[in-house]
Amino acid sequence: MRSAVRQLQYLMVAAQVGSFRRAAQMCDVDQSNISRALKQLEDHLGVTLFERTRCGVRLTPAGERFLAEVAPALEQLESARRSARSTRRAETGLVRIGILTSLAGGFLRQLVQAYTERHPRVRIDLRDGGRREHLAAVRAQRLDVAIITGADPVPGCETREFWRERVHVALWAGHPLAGRSKLDWPDLKTEHFIVSRGEPGPEVHDYIVRRSADYSTYPDVEEKAALQDTLMNLVSLGQGITLVSAAWTAVKVPGLVLRPLTARADIVPFSAVWSAANDNPAFLRFLQTAQLLASSEHTGAQQLRPDD
Repeated sequence: MRSAVRQLQYLMVAAQVGSFRRAAQMCDVDQSNISRALKQLEDHLGVTLFERTRCGVRLTPAGERFLAEVAPALEQLESARRSARSTRRAETGLVRIGILTSLAGGFLRQLVQAYTERHPRVRIDLRDGGRREHLAAVRAQRLDVAIITGADPVPGCETREFWRERVHVALWAGHPLAGRSKLDWPDLKTEHFIVSRGEPGPEVHDYIVRRSADYSTYPDVEEKAALQDTLMNLVSLGQGITLVSAAWTAVKVPGLVLRPLTARADIVPFSAVWSAANDNPAFLRFLQTAQLLASSEHTGAQQLRPDD
């Protein structure tokens, strides 16, 4: 296949320049290679493609007809070759990302923005969902990467922590605790928490129970059949309080205030999880961008400075 394509390429170049010698220079090969390849092509077809003279070469009528037939196919092959190389360099392609956190602000938003600026022709497919769902999709390579909380190893996957965010309490602006600049778990022991029944509600519920247990209390937690955006509006209407990541500080909801929790244990790591078998060039560049952004001292400081 490769030798046949090479013969056709030599045919097109030689026809354009009218010389095997000049064709060899343009293709960066010996003239003997050009002559031998085109002679083999003529023998295979059973026709003479070129008239050879002291002044150079020119296509025979049979050669002209043959070139007219194969030229569109050669152009299509060249287009496919450029497309394949472009995808390999991650100039085009698709990155599928499963997320648990808001994209409104913070590291994840900076990462997506930085990547799209560097690779504007790559499509980013962001998918909300739960940890278990995302990890199953990563293992099946239906997702390139999942962004989850925690930094523990995930069996069968590669895991890397990229950033941390402090947990915030979301409150109604008229709540007695809204006037404080920071909060701690003893302040919340009598509060009514609300969480969404769907993701990320179960994970938030488990976090509330685990952290409350550290202070020997059992929390009052109600599940709501509402998406996260609706839940935040319910909080702003005084229906209860909830917990969110620092990224939510970039979201403006009327009547809603966010207050950081002060304990070091309430700084949560966020990690990327992916399959080691994933060789998607666009994703590998995404991973490289995340690593560069995470190593930036400015980025690391920016994630925690407002709440420390």
